[in-house]
Amino acid sequence: MMRKDHFKILYPGIGIKRWLILSLIGIIIVIFGSVFVSFPYGLVKTFGFVWIICGMVLIVMGVGKMIVSLLTSLLPKGERDLVDILYQKRFLERGPKIVTIGGGHGLSHLIFGLKEYTSNITAIVTVADSGGSSGKLREEFNIVAPGDIRNCLVALADSPALLGQLFQYRFSADSALKGHNFGNLFLTAMYQLTGGDFEKAVQETSKVLAIRGKVVPSTVSNIHLIAEYEDGTRTRGEDKIPNPKSRIKRLFLTNKEAFPTKDSLTAIEDADVIIIGPGSLYTSVIPNLIIKGMSEAVAKSTALKIYVCNIMTQHGETDGYSAYEHLQAIIDHSSREIIDVCLLNNAAVPNDSILKYEAEQSYVVMSDVSRIEEKGYRVMATDLIGVNDYVRHDSVKLNKALIELIESNRLIKR
Repeated sequence: MMRKDHFKILYPGIGIKRWLILSLIGIIIVIFGSVFVSFPYGLVKTFGFVWIICGMVLIVMGVGKMIVSLLTSLLPKGERDLVDILYQKRFLERGPKIVTIGGGHGLSHLIFGLKEYTSNITAIVTVADSGGSSGKLREEFNIVAPGDIRNCLVALADSPALLGQLFQYRFSADSALKGHNFGNLFLTAMYQLTGGDFEKAVQETSKVLAIRGKVVPSTVSNIHLIAEYEDGTRTRGEDKIPNPKSRIKRLFLTNKEAFPTKDSLTAIEDADVIIIGPGSLYTSVIPNLIIKGMSEAVAKSTALKIYVCNIMTQHGETDGYSAYEHLQAIIDHSSREIIDVCLLNNAAVPNDSILKYEAEQSYVVMSDVSRIEEKGYRVMATDLIGVNDYVRHDSVKLNKALIELIESNRLIKR
């Protein structure tokens, strides 16, 4: 006996019955036309062919409209969203497999632009943050830092804008949850619900935000950073590392046996392109590369490896650093095979922005192209500046430069 549930599709208001009936009428017309075609009389046979053609048109129209009605009824914005989904599935899924490595606002800003080029993005994100909301949650729940993960999830989200805003919402200072971010709390709650499996928590949150691509933690080991300075002193904790009194000599992890997540290593192995940076050199980029086995996996990869250098120095981390010194710090903590080409900004920063940053003891990173090329690396120097409240990479310019590098490399390989 057929279940009653099977007929729910015919309930009023769903917009299916009219198109189903139209298709059935088309089938009946085709059947009658086939009968007329079997007659030996020429005029009747011609009449039968006309009926068959008309019937087939009705069938195609009915089935097509029925499919559209089913799909658009599940989408909040109708056929416009349907077109976006078809575009994503057909065009973006054919894009290159890109792995990005970093953290902070630099990484989320980067992948926000790249998701319009390909949906095959895997963002490998640092989890060593120890300040603010992430730091408090780490202490209370023994969880890896969720903050940078949250930013990347929102950047890749294909969900309504309001949902992204919700995940970025920070509770006010007069709240019991002051300083906390809703997205961080959500990831922590999901971590608890999945039995302490942070990778699973990120995967489930990715489904909620319907992200294009994939976000994975670089490790699920509860690591903290240790910085050794040129004056011989050491500091523990990501938020305490910036030190204007002495340059950073070396970066370590509290857990030297911390290992990369399986998803991150698989993504690196399968990648067509690996992008390192932009982001805070010692607290967002390098922490991923000093995880045991991570830099070795990148060096071994046959992918095109691009380093996107920061536009401005960061007080207490990279004071006085040129682009070459940024690159050298990465090599010193990994290997020279970890990068093929460096992407640098060579456009001038507006004077009013320079004055604003000088007050914060932050300066434009010098693009010393010749020193990098003498080291054996290719360089692409172009205008990457976007000036709003902050001087940072313009998402459109950065995306355009990266696509140019990627496409030119693909042509060479062919």
